[in-house]
Amino acid sequence: MEKVLVFGHKNPDTDTICSAIAYAELKNKIGQNAEPVRLGEVNGETQYALDFFKKEAPRLVEKVAGEAKEVILVDHNERQQSADDITEVRVLEVIDHHRIANFETSDPLYYRAEPVGCTATILNKLYKEKGVQIEKETAGLMLSAIISDSLLFKSPTCTQEDIDAAKELAEIAGVDANTYGLDMLKAGADLSDKTVEQLISLDAKEFQMGSSKVEIAQVNAVDTNDVLVKKEEIEAALSNVVASKGLDLFLFVVTDILTNDSVAVAIGKETAKVEKAFNVTLDNNQATLKGVVSRKKQIVPVLTEAFTN
Repeated sequence: MEKVLVFGHKNPDTDTICSAIAYAELKNKIGQNAEPVRLGEVNGETQYALDFFKKEAPRLVEKVAGEAKEVILVDHNERQQSADDITEVRVLEVIDHHRIANFETSDPLYYRAEPVGCTATILNKLYKEKGVQIEKETAGLMLSAIISDSLLFKSPTCTQEDIDAAKELAEIAGVDANTYGLDMLKAGADLSDKTVEQLISLDAKEFQMGSSKVEIAQVNAVDTNDVLVKKEEIEAALSNVVASKGLDLFLFVVTDILTNDSVAVAIGKETAKVEKAFNVTLDNNQATLKGVVSRKKQIVPVLTEAFTN
């Protein structure tokens, strides 16, 4: 039986890494040969979860075609967010909770997309549907993914299904979701050892919005000033990425995990679209986005609308 690779998007976050591990484990338990891999470095928050639940990070791969003929995508579907050579392999399945865009296949596939806050919430259902018990450590990773994507259940993307799944998984993992979750988020919000280049690429995703090419990066912080003290360096780095990738806009978002507000720094020729989308005025390329914490639900849709209308 040939091996199938399971992986999430580039610049992986906690949901991407933990869901790849959890789904590959499920596949192996039902008799398939699957291996979780990753397309980028593990961030501090995810490493905290891996260390806490004593799980190894998936191995890093640059390209997938030389590793396997068939792959499974979790936590993403858009081509520009996936492996560079994704068109050279067959996509067997997609398990995702994002919009569907810039994605097509030549063969039929199993596609599971649900409007929930986290891929791990869908995986919790899949384990039940397959009649497979979730191991304690894996449940902990799946819980970590939900806490991360929902900002400890505060994000508008969080649904009752996410909350219910988290409760079940916390019980299996033997932890208090709120206590563990806050410790995990704080670990991820410690950016003191990150270079500016790392900050703007830790959780960056590229989107096609109308005819424009947009990149949105987001980091969490306990105090946004800890990041914005490097604003001049950040702007210079963003400008370099805009030039090298031919972007129309790079939006860098710093989210305060305690106040649930964000500060955005916009660079590129289409910064006016940010003002239009959020009804703000950029002051020296910067604006506060009150109550905005979710890239998926509060940033991408309104920005896409600004670019297409």
